[in-house]
Amino acid sequence: MNAPTQFSMKTDDVLRVELEEFRRQHRDLDAAIDALTDRASADQLTVKRLKKQKLRLKDMIALIEDRLTPDIIA
Repeated sequence: MNAPTQFSMKTDDVLRVELEEFRRQHRDLDAAIDALTDRASADQLTVKRLKKQKLRLKDMIALIEDRLTPDIIA
């Protein structure tokens, strides 16, 4: 995955904006998954795809947070 190089070219301000957008998308997917699983006739394939997309977003969020957090030498 080439995400680390993708993030290294962006400024911290741009990364913060993207981070908030990814967090919003993550919350939206969580709500959509909850709504689908509450229904008795939930399409399990759709739920599985949404969960996979949610995990990708979580990984992207973690990468950006790591990039924005300064290294502290203890």
